[in-house]
Amino acid sequence: MKIAIACDHGAYQHKEALKKHLESLQYELIDFGTNSTDSMDYTDTVYPAAKAVVNHKADYAIVLCSTGIGASITANKVKGIRCALVHNRDIAKITREHNDSNVLAMGAKVVSEEEMIEIAVTWLETPFSFDLRHMRRINKIIEVEKEEDHEG
Repeated sequence: MKIAIACDHGAYQHKEALKKHLESLQYELIDFGTNSTDSMDYTDTVYPAAKAVVNHKADYAIVLCSTGIGASITANKVKGIRCALVHNRDIAKITREHNDSNVLAMGAKVVSEEEMIEIAVTWLETPFSFDLRHMRRINKIIEVEKEEDHEG
């Protein structure tokens, strides 16, 4: 499984810890940066990571910033992305089972490195349920995107 990963300066240390752990589990990572704690804008790394998912260069993406809010908003601007901002393992599991989320967002000021790793592994290891009610809802999300394309 190929995972795109991206962060801003506020989540750089979390990203590095997560990368190390995921690589030890044999996940293939595409690192979109940032690669230091120097101030930068999360949009510059999160957008290309989300695009990698919709362009089939990565199976999923994990995006990080200080709160996870800006990263999740940015990722969700990409057509075809269902990014979930997650703060615990239970929600990580539900968003994969129910929403078939393809991008995970987390905040370095919200979860510890250990919690972030647990959340990410839970999210990556949880399959979509394929329950008909969840599939119906996801299809309605896709219809909303199409409607927005026509109005734009």
